[in-house]
Amino acid sequence: MSVQIQEVVTKKELNKFIQFPNRLYKGNPYYIPALNMDERKTFSTKNPSREYCNLRLWLAYKDNKIVGRIAGIINTRANELFKQKKVRFGWFDTINDIEVCRALVNTVEQWGLENNLTEIHGPLGFTDMDKECLLVKGFDVLSSTSNWYNYEYYIELLEKTGFKSECEWIQYEIPASQPVPDKIERINELIKEKYKLKVPEFKSLKKEIMPYARKFFHALNASFEGLYGFVPLTEKEIDWYLKQYFPFLKPQFISLIIDEMDEIAGFGVSLPSLSRAYQKAKGRLFPFGWYHLLRALHKYDYIDLYMNGVRPEWQHKGIHSLYYAQMNKAYIKYNVQKALTNPQIDGNEAVKIWEKYEGYKEVIRRRVYGKDISPLK
Repeated sequence: MSVQIQEVVTKKELNKFIQFPNRLYKGNPYYIPALNMDERKTFSTKNPSREYCNLRLWLAYKDNKIVGRIAGIINTRANELFKQKKVRFGWFDTINDIEVCRALVNTVEQWGLENNLTEIHGPLGFTDMDKECLLVKGFDVLSSTSNWYNYEYYIELLEKTGFKSECEWIQYEIPASQPVPDKIERINELIKEKYKLKVPEFKSLKKEIMPYARKFFHALNASFEGLYGFVPLTEKEIDWYLKQYFPFLKPQFISLIIDEMDEIAGFGVSLPSLSRAYQKAKGRLFPFGWYHLLRALHKYDYIDLYMNGVRPEWQHKGIHSLYYAQMNKAYIKYNVQKALTNPQIDGNEAVKIWEKYEGYKEVIRRRVYGKDISPLK
């Protein structure tokens, strides 16, 4: 039977869209189900990213069964910023069937052509705060909750439909219990003294960190400017993410480098791994999902590095060493054994920092694919 594509319109269809990967990866020990409520919020028109992102969702059916899903996104701000005419695809999952893959991708391509776009790329979300990239190495590694998992056959399916790699990201696993070398400690003290920088130790999320919360996102915007596909967050998006994610942060794993003007020069944010807790929750906070998440935040030996960066005017001055050293000390203090780094673009100078850690190893690679869909190609 041929593949039928149906657009997601109703709440019932949206639930099917959200639940499909849970069936596709059932029994896979490395797949991490998203929280259903988070997915609904992301697709909601209340999501401030929807003010400049057009969204359509589709399901693929074969023999009256759901066999795939895909999201099409037109990010108008990204297209204006990078002077491009691209449609994005994301939330892409499929059985191992080239016909299903081709039908899903062709649907997004056709929508892109209808809107006078000439290229398609993905997997991507609305912003860099959403899940993005296809897993191409590390299929037997438990990643963080902020990244997608996919089967290895996805690579072959996308490449058979004409996609080629546009950019790759690397993630490393590092031993987290290594002491900070005395030499690094001495250099860090010189850096702080030279540039009049402070690296405070936080104890209270509400009283000590929240006053810097908006400055943090402004520093993030500045630090990531110019990186592949990155579009600065709007003030409404910052409000959205403050409400969505900040309550889960732990002060001891947040490092902010503060300059003499009380601005954030650099930052490092990590969090106890919630991956096993998400697996146990199976997409639901209630009745017991909340318990697994709460327990994971208080009992852990594995940490995920989520975000780190340095504002452009402070780059190439060695200040990244300050937040890495502080987080390193926190890991030792709280008996963290291993850490998984956030995805960093292959070739980016920031990746070299992990070479200083004995026992570091590359464990995951991710990729964004793209291709020309211009009718004149």
